[in-house]
Amino acid sequence: MGLVTGVQSMSMTEKEKTLVYLVLGAAGSGRREVIADLLAGDSGENGRAVVLLEEGEAADEADGRLGSVARWRWSAGGAIDAELPNGVVGPVFFVLNGWVNPVDQVEAFQAWLPTQSAELGRIICVVDCGLAQGNPALLAWYDACAHFSDVVLLNRREGVDSKWIRDFQARFKDQCYPCLIEFVRAGRVRNPALILEPCALRISQAFEDEPAWVARDGSSEDDAGEEGDDEVEMVLAEDPYFARRPGGRRVKEIPDIARFLDAKQAARTSAANGA
Repeated sequence: MGLVTGVQSMSMTEKEKTLVYLVLGAAGSGRREVIADLLAGDSGENGRAVVLLEEGEAADEADGRLGSVARWRWSAGGAIDAELPNGVVGPVFFVLNGWVNPVDQVEAFQAWLPTQSAELGRIICVVDCGLAQGNPALLAWYDACAHFSDVVLLNRREGVDSKWIRDFQARFKDQCYPCLIEFVRAGRVRNPALILEPCALRISQAFEDEPAWVARDGSSEDDAGEEGDDEVEMVLAEDPYFARRPGGRRVKEIPDIARFLDAKQAARTSAANGA
C-alpha cells in the first residue's frame, strides 16, 4: 500500500474526513519539493492528493510532481476563500503564502477548516536554514511557526554552519517544544510516514477538539471560596500568538518575512549582475 493510500485509508474509512496538512515556511524554502517527496513512490496514487497554493505564489519546478494543484485566495476581511475539490479522497496539503505573516494565515485557516468535510492532519514547517542563519531577527518568526507546528523540517542547509544547526535545534528543545525536528536532504525526508502520522505534537491548542478554559483574572477555579461566594469567571483560552492589543496589533509581533525575502532577491540580482 502506498503512502497516500495509507493516509487516505485512515481519514476516509476510520474518520470519514479528508486529512488536511497545513504547510508553513518562507517562500523559497523548498516546501513544494518536500511535499512532492512525501507523495513520491506511491504507485500512481499521488494523483489522488490535492495541493492548495495561494493564488499569489509563483510557479515552482516541483509543481509537476504534486498531483492535483488548486488555488486559494484571501477574501475581504482576511478570510480564506477556498473549497476542497469535489470527490477528493487523498490528503490535502494547504500551503500558506510564504511572503505573508503566517500567524494571520493560521488564524484564518483555523476558521476555514471546520467549513470543510476535513480535519487537520498535521502542521508542518519547512525552514530555510540559510535565510534564518543570515538574519538572526527571523528566529522570532520561526518561533511562531514552530509554536503551531507538529513537524519542523530543516532545509536549505548548504553552506550553513553546523554549530548554528545544533543551536537552532537546541533552541526549541530548551523551550520544551514538543514538535518533531527532522532534516531534509536533497529535497527528501528520511521517513515520510513519520512526518504524515496524524498525531499532534504542537504547543498551540488552537486546533484542539476540546478548547481549553482559563480564568479571566488569571486565577483558577480552585481559588474560589468553599461556599462559592467568589466564583471564578472562566473564558476560552486564546492562543498567545492570536491575542491582540486594544488597538488591534498583535500582543506577540513577529518580523515581516517579506522584508527579508526582498533583501535576499536583491542580493541574488546584484550577484547575477556582477556587482
